[in-house]
Amino acid sequence: MVTLNHYLLVSGLLFSIGLVGVVVRRNILTIYMCLEMMLSAANLTLVAFSRFRLVEGLPDYNAQALVFFTITVAAAEVAVGLAIIVALFRARQSVDITAVEKLKG
Repeated sequence: MVTLNHYLLVSGLLFSIGLVGVVVRRNILTIYMCLEMMLSAANLTLVAFSRFRLVEGLPDYNAQALVFFTITVAAAEVAVGLAIIVALFRARQSVDITAVEKLKG
């Protein structure tokens, strides 16, 4: 039987992998995908807590409603983030993070 601890373990692993990817990687697209992985880990945690918290014998759907809002924000983030990455690639011909660092000053 799958318990809440199993869901939280998977969510923690996803979040940790995403965090390491954000800190270690130099490619903007990879960093962006790792940020999305971290957001998915947070959504998994919300759904797991919602499933295992019962109110009058039924799951508490408040957290699942919050997940729909975070998915909506993630979709908007994808649109804006990819537009910024494409504009940066057109300007610098690279998706390396050092190209962004050179924009300072």
